[in-house]
Amino acid sequence: MSELFDAVDALVASRSSLPPPAERRRLRQAHALTLDEVAAALGVRRATVGDWELGKTEPRPPQRDAYARLLEQLTQLYPAVEGTDAPTPLTAPKASPAPTGPEPDAAAPATPDTIAPAAPTPRPAASRRPGGRKAAPADRAEVSGAYAHGPLLVLDADAERNVTGYGVGGLILDVPAKSLPALVEWTLTEARLGAERLHGSGKDADPLLVLTEAACERYGLPAALSHEERLAGRLPEGHKVVKQLQRAEWKLTKRGLGPWARIYRPAQGGRRSCVQLCIPSWRALDGRAWGHAAQLEPAELARVLGLYATRVLTPVGSTAVTGLQLMTALNPPTRAGQPDEEGRRHREHRPGSLGTQPMDPAPCEAPDGHPVLADLPRFHVRGPDERLFEEAYDWARDLTDEECGKRHLVGIDVNLAFGAAANGAVVGLASPPEHVTGPDFDAALPGSWLVDLSHVDLNRVKVGKQWRDLDGALLPSPFTPSGRRPEGPAWYATPTVAYAVELGYDVAPVEAWVRPESGRFLDGWYKRLRDAYVATMADLGVSEKLPPDEFLTAMDGYKSRDPEAGIVVDAVKMTVKGGIGKLQEKARGGGWKPGQPWPALARPTWRPDIRATVISRARINMHRKMLHLAAATGRYPVAVLSDCAVYAADGPSPLDVLPYDSGGKTVPGSFRLGVSPGMVKHEGTQSVLWGAHVLEELAGDGHVANLARYIKTGEVTAKDSGE
Repeated sequence: MSELFDAVDALVASRSSLPPPAERRRLRQAHALTLDEVAAALGVRRATVGDWELGKTEPRPPQRDAYARLLEQLTQLYPAVEGTDAPTPLTAPKASPAPTGPEPDAAAPATPDTIAPAAPTPRPAASRRPGGRKAAPADRAEVSGAYAHGPLLVLDADAERNVTGYGVGGLILDVPAKSLPALVEWTLTEARLGAERLHGSGKDADPLLVLTEAACERYGLPAALSHEERLAGRLPEGHKVVKQLQRAEWKLTKRGLGPWARIYRPAQGGRRSCVQLCIPSWRALDGRAWGHAAQLEPAELARVLGLYATRVLTPVGSTAVTGLQLMTALNPPTRAGQPDEEGRRHREHRPGSLGTQPMDPAPCEAPDGHPVLADLPRFHVRGPDERLFEEAYDWARDLTDEECGKRHLVGIDVNLAFGAAANGAVVGLASPPEHVTGPDFDAALPGSWLVDLSHVDLNRVKVGKQWRDLDGALLPSPFTPSGRRPEGPAWYATPTVAYAVELGYDVAPVEAWVRPESGRFLDGWYKRLRDAYVATMADLGVSEKLPPDEFLTAMDGYKSRDPEAGIVVDAVKMTVKGGIGKLQEKARGGGWKPGQPWPALARPTWRPDIRATVISRARINMHRKMLHLAAATGRYPVAVLSDCAVYAADGPSPLDVLPYDSGGKTVPGSFRLGVSPGMVKHEGTQSVLWGAHVLEELAGDGHVANLARYIKTGEVTAKDSGE
């Protein structure tokens, strides 16, 4: 009898009416469900569910019955308000005061005269949080306070031009603003968006609005930039939306209304009034850092950007720009001084920071074209005795006969190598470099040293406290990015010269540019990014302190467990690399001529000496690990590219390269498998025959192809092969 009842229920359900297409979409989004999740539950393609929500097609049995049941349950959870298509809003708690104000252009340091007082209390915005999908604690914003709705919203518009904002932790807000100026005003007065400062002397993060294509069109913006606008990086000054902002007395920074736009009003009474826009369809989210984030559904994109904002920083531009901003957010250049005669506090330099004024580098540290080199003859090429050249490894050699007899080439990659190198790095702070002739080397003094290291012989070096005989021809030199042995005096950063001393050799610098005022400026930056990386990897099932074999198993296909968290992992990696790279941002754009300053030089964080120190430490860390492995096992790298080393092995696993005993211990000071920064993971494995073929195919003019460049996928592009 029960089977007959089930059959009758199914027959009734197959003829029951479904909500209209727009209502189907509203119900799915109200519960923070993605198209992929619904498609997976119903056993159909993502595009099929999308067509149902657009009214292009209608579901058919047997999926129709299940889809109808899903919509019926969601309707009970999120009934539409009479006369609207929106779920009943919940009243948000009363907000507390929040500071607001303009953000200066990225090229100019912020140096206000007085501490800003708090802004007026904003009015609460209508909000709703779906109860069916519980977000992880790291994803969820604070439930009360000035920033109760988190750091950002992703805005989307429907066919009726209603705008919905998707926030952190599944938050959904109704956005009433009808124009871009009104949207900015609403964000600052009602939306309760933003993030608390990361340092007591810093400033709160401005709210971020991410506009989908539909939201762009709703607010009068193009869904995509034209070719001319893309080259300019912004909309023209005469665009109607730019004029709307001007009439409402809103201002744009020098970068204008582009993929990352900052809209503000000049400070009034010291209060900040600033909102930032991110427009993915204008290529704001670079695929090299954010993968396919720009193609995500609004709720999914809000989760990705919200997770990054919560664990790293609210994005303020590319991951490189955000990485640089994070340095200042964690180590502000100023602090509140003592009250003056009128009881007002003024900002003063904060010890341990880089200060508020830009600084000229030493001549040897300056990149070509810098104003401090304006007196050099035109087309002069500086050699290593004139220019500090601290860069990452790009070294390779031919396989030995013994290595050709092995079966596999195994690549191992250092996690967050530049971040690990930044940890504990002693760098110059706010004082300019001092020139010294004939100095005694001091490993604790950051700077650049002109010294001859060509006498360091890698065939006999100190490993720990013991002298060891090695095959130096199979190791790259630690003193040059190419791995070639230096031929005479050259400029080196302090960590490079200190490593020569560690290897057991004396050094005698000819001259130096040193920075007596020093500190570990990047320690907090490293810790913030390290914690973000490790926490997100744990979300993907790769935790710390796993045994080597379990770690390798956990890393197998880890991104597929949560593709959105996988995007955040890649973004954190690019934040580390890009942030270090921004310390020596080069001139770009038309009109610049060698000898003239470029905008980046106006930043106190334009510090090529700090970049050189970090890269020097990363390269030295890599060499030290290879040296210890060679001394203990006789295994030498075949190729090294930045933080990736390739070894010949009898088996395909990193465990066939790195010796581990039964207790899970390996060679002290060498490579260790694990998720923590500085530890290594499996980069890829190819056959020795593949390697021999690549070396033969790309050989020419004494050049040896770097197998580390291709070990991950095994693919060699036509560009690499010269076709």
